[in-house]
Amino acid sequence: MNEPAKDTHPAGPAYVPRKISGPVLMGVVPGQPLAVAHRAAELAYSLGVKLICAYVDITSYLAEEPDGRAEALPIDPDGIDDDIEGISAGISEHLADALQDAGIDWSFVTLAGDPARALGRLAESTDASVIVVGTRERGFGARFEEILVGSVAVHLTHRQHRPVLVVPLAPHTKHHPKDGR
Repeated sequence: MNEPAKDTHPAGPAYVPRKISGPVLMGVVPGQPLAVAHRAAELAYSLGVKLICAYVDITSYLAEEPDGRAEALPIDPDGIDDDIEGISAGISEHLADALQDAGIDWSFVTLAGDPARALGRLAESTDASVIVVGTRERGFGARFEEILVGSVAVHLTHRQHRPVLVVPLAPHTKHHPKDGR
């Protein structure tokens, strides 16, 4: 006697994909090549979602006030980089020029503190679909900085439940010897 097949799966209910609706969150740094912004814009355009561009000021930290609001305060009040507003405005203008004809809704925000934690908090509060970051430029300075503060991309991938897209900025190219040289 054959019984009708039951509509159950051994591992539980069947997976039903949901439409991606959260924004694409892109981490930006001063002087970053536009390849990261272009890739993030392409992704936001393809998904039909907003792009949020976020610069994290590592010279400041978030301090929680007694009334519950958070305020960004400088790590060193006598620090050398007093022009955070100017840096943010410069990045925003550079992005505006690059994204003006992209056909997407985008915004720019400045955050404070550790880049991976700040981007993670923003991703959580906006329900971002994906976080897009670039790799560092090659060279001694970049390697030294990575030793000191670590890779934002690596920190994000270990702390997030959402995907992190890492856009290579200076990929290593394979050397192909020509004519046996």
